[in-house]
Amino acid sequence: MPPSHQIEEFVDQKSQQLRFYLNAFWLGELPHQELEYYFWDTLEEWSLVNASPISPYSHKERVFWHIMYQIHFWSERELASNVCLGQELHNCLHYLSDEAHHYPFDCVGIRPQ
Repeated sequence: MPPSHQIEEFVDQKSQQLRFYLNAFWLGELPHQELEYYFWDTLEEWSLVNASPISPYSHKERVFWHIMYQIHFWSERELASNVCLGQELHNCLHYLSDEAHHYPFDCVGIRPQ
């Protein structure tokens, strides 16, 4: 399977899970620690993907990695209560679900190497 196809499949699968986990966290149905476990499990799975550093990015992949960075960088409190951050992440999740047709502003996600 070509690396770009592997990357696309990975991002599609993990985007669905990311939407589920983050929305469950915001609804109070998932502890923050489980969101962290998801983050680390995803990085471990990513290490198995044959992604060349020169493989082109899709917009969806950039948005995915942007959200991943945000959920790991910000504290539980910020993720749960920061209105601006929440709106940004909601817009990004909307884009990942193919419901939004406009690329979210300031999404600069970069894949881990």
